Parts: sequence; structure tokens; C-alpha cells
Amino acid sequence: MTVSQYLREWTDDPVKNLLAGMVGTFALIPEVIAFSYAAGVAPAVGLFASFVISIAIAITGGRPGMISGAAGSVALVAADLVHGHGFEYLLLATLLAGAFQIGFGLLRLQSMMRFVSREVETGFVNALGLLIFSAQIPQMLHVTWHTYALIALGLAIVYLLPRLTTAIPSPLICILVLTGLTMAVPMPVHVVSDLGALPTGLPSFTLPHVPLTLDTFKIVLPYAFAMAMVGLLESLMTATVVDEMTDTHSNKRMECTGLGLSNIFVGLFGGMAGCGMIGQTVGNLRYGGRGRLSTFTAGAFLLLLLVAFHGFVARVPVAALVAIMIMVSVSTFSWSSLRDLVRHPRLSSTVMLVTVLVVVLTHDLAAGVACGVLLSGLFFSFQVMTLLKITDTLSPDGITRTYYIHGQVFFASASLLSDAVDFQDTATHIVLDLKDARLWDISAADTLEKIVSRLQGRGKTVQILNPDARAAQLLNALGHDTLLAETQISPSA
Repeated sequence: MTVSQYLREWTDDPVKNLLAGMVGTFALIPEVIAFSYAAGVAPAVGLFASFVISIAIAITGGRPGMISGAAGSVALVAADLVHGHGFEYLLLATLLAGAFQIGFGLLRLQSMMRFVSREVETGFVNALGLLIFSAQIPQMLHVTWHTYALIALGLAIVYLLPRLTTAIPSPLICILVLTGLTMAVPMPVHVVSDLGALPTGLPSFTLPHVPLTLDTFKIVLPYAFAMAMVGLLESLMTATVVDEMTDTHSNKRMECTGLGLSNIFVGLFGGMAGCGMIGQTVGNLRYGGRGRLSTFTAGAFLLLLLVAFHGFVARVPVAALVAIMIMVSVSTFSWSSLRDLVRHPRLSSTVMLVTVLVVVLTHDLAAGVACGVLLSGLFFSFQVMTLLKITDTLSPDGITRTYYIHGQVFFASASLLSDAVDFQDTATHIVLDLKDARLWDISAADTLEKIVSRLQGRGKTVQILNPDARAAQLLNALGHDTLLAETQISPSA
């Protein structure tokens, strides 16, 4: 990335980015507070962490316009550590998770995201849309009619105001109008202060007060690694979604190292690790926040609200936040994927549905994506396996049987090759023609070696025609370097 490009990511359309970042701030507050409770820490821990992450990753991250905060599956991973060993262990785990993420980026392991198929990505965003909506349901239960009226009014403002003007994001107007209304006309509705105590001061530098012993690291390292991997997965998946929505490219390696640095800063200021937040990111993009300034504003405005406008934030009705998050969930869900269920191949649709189902049932994005990737790999292997074709011919004198192998020979299809060879054949000379075949792994080479050995054990001579260099390399790796000469191989040109 050039300096001019980096500066342009800060300076393009500053007004839109500032306003969109403010909307992102209000969308951050309820989710961060909710996940703070899920992690077993005070709301201030999550809110301060979100401030630090937003500021740091705006500077160091590789995906402009993406909102990151202390929420998501990372909080769920952290919960067991906090409940079992205490908050100080979480601080050490956050620092180590950041270090793991930096190492992940430096080693260029972000390329592993290429194994996430389109179906898994669609399942990921659909599951998030459902989770975002389901997270609002508790705020709509056991409430008075006033709450439903405010939600309806909020949705009307969010969806109808843009038809009149887009100068100011409609969610921001929604928050101001509904807060002003509830302050002018008191009514029995929940407000932000009911979600938990809000911080009133600035975050301070701190270090984890734990014994730095081998036993401590044995406890913390598994959690730190899990937090790092889950955070990277959510951030990289979110970055991929943003790339597609904006028709731009992001620097995934820079995003990995940037998230790692941000989480180290978070740990040093008493917060818990965070990652990319797709719901808030989609809202940010919807209202023009595509630069680094919007990400920075989301964090800076959060701190400003918590410190300077603490009283106002505390009185924001939860109904306003619910209305905004409903809009975000509807925007996040890929509605076209419902039509694609009957248009796309069944295996592709199955991968998408399984990804959604696992995420919704477990509330674990990493588990859903892992299942989706696993299924994609299995289905791909099955489809490639079925492409392997083996035909054979017998010479007029009945002495030579030639097997023509067409396709990819690897761990899933190697048994098909073995099954195609008739070891009881009366022909005394067997030819295996690999001209149109490709051996991919040790399983394929091992199967080939076993076929030759079994044939030779029955007193037959074997000739392998047209093997490529990879076949020879794999056989050598198995220690069968003499097999090439023993089978009278005729190497390809």
C-alpha cells in the first residue's frame, strides 16, 4: 500500500464517514454490553476495549470501513477462562491472542481463507443476520406497548427518512428523536442504563497481575489461541463481505497484524479481545462509512459519549437500538440465497444450510464456518473422485492387459484405481498408462505401489507408461525409488 493510498483512505468523503461512524457507535453499545455480560466482565471492560480496538485498527488495519469491537464469539471463548480463573487471566490471554494474530499475519497464513467457499460465506452472513435479529428478541419480551410503538416509529424513521434526505444517517435521527420523545414524555421503557453500569472515566494502563509461571501459561495458552483464531476468522470473513459489498480489495495480511496490535493495546488498557463486527460494519457501509475515518470515529465518539455525554447515552431507549439492529439484520441477510436454494446444486445448498444451522444452534461462528469448510472439502473430493475413469484393453494374443487411467488420483479416488485392476486376470503382462492421470498425494502413490506389488506377487510383469515427475517424487517419498526401474517404467517425455 502506498502512502497516498493510505492517506486517501482517511480523507475521502469525511462528512459521510464521520456521520456513519457515529451511527456505528450507537450500534456498538448494546451488543458490546450484552457480550460483556456473556464473557463475565463488567460493561466498562467491553466498552473501553471497543474504543481502543476501533482507534488502533483504524490506523493499523487492512480493511477501511470495517467496525471492530469487543463482541462476537471471542467473548464466548473468554467466558470459560473468566469464570474458571478470573479477569486477570483474561488480560494475559488477550495479550497472547494479539501476539498469535500478529504471527498469523507475518507468516501470511491469511491465505487459508481461500478454502472458505462461497456457500460458506453466504451461510456466514445469513447466520449473522439471524443472530443479530434473535439478540433483539429479549428486549421485546415482557414489555409494555410503549416499547413496540417506539420500535415501529424507529423503523419508520430508519426506512422512510432516506426517501426525503440522506444528508444525515436515519439511524442517528432515530436515536435523537426517540430519546427526545421519551425524555419529554416519560414512559415505562428500558433505557441503555438498564443494560448495565456505564463507565464515566478514561481507560488506564494496566498489566495482568498473575504469576508468570509455566502453570499459568498452560492455563492461558489454549484460550489465547482459540480467541486469536476465532477473532481472525470473524474479522477476515467480515472483511471479505465488505470487499464484495464495496467492490474493493483489502489487505488481509495487514488486517491480521492490525487486529493483533489492537488486541495487545486492549490488553494493556484492561479490556478483552475483540474482532470485526459484521452487523455494525454493514450499518456503517449502508450510510457511507467506507474509509478509516468512520472506524476511528466509531471508537472516538464512543469514548466521547461515555465520558462527556454519559447522562444522554444512559437515557437512550433500548427500543431505538432494537430498531436499528433489526434494520441491520435485514440488510445483512442474503435474501437472494433463498431463491438460490432451488437453483444451485444440492450439495452447495446443503453447505450453506449446515453453516447457518450450526452457527444458530451454537452461537459459534467459528464452529459454523469450520463445519461448512469441512463439508465443502468433502463434497469437492467426492465430485473430483467421480471424475476418475479407468478403461482397459486386452491384446489379441491375450498376453497384455493395458489400463488407461484418466483423472485425478488422490486419497479419495485411489481405491477406485485398485478396484479397477483384475488381479485374477490371465494376462501375464500388465500396463498402467498414466498419460491422462495425475497423482496428487502419498495415498495415490502408495496405492500404485501396492497394485504393482500384488501383480508381481502373482508372477506378472508390470509396465507403467507416461508417469510424470510428481509420480516419481511421491514414490521416492515413500521409499519406493527402485519401483520405477523394477516395473520397466517408460517415463514421459
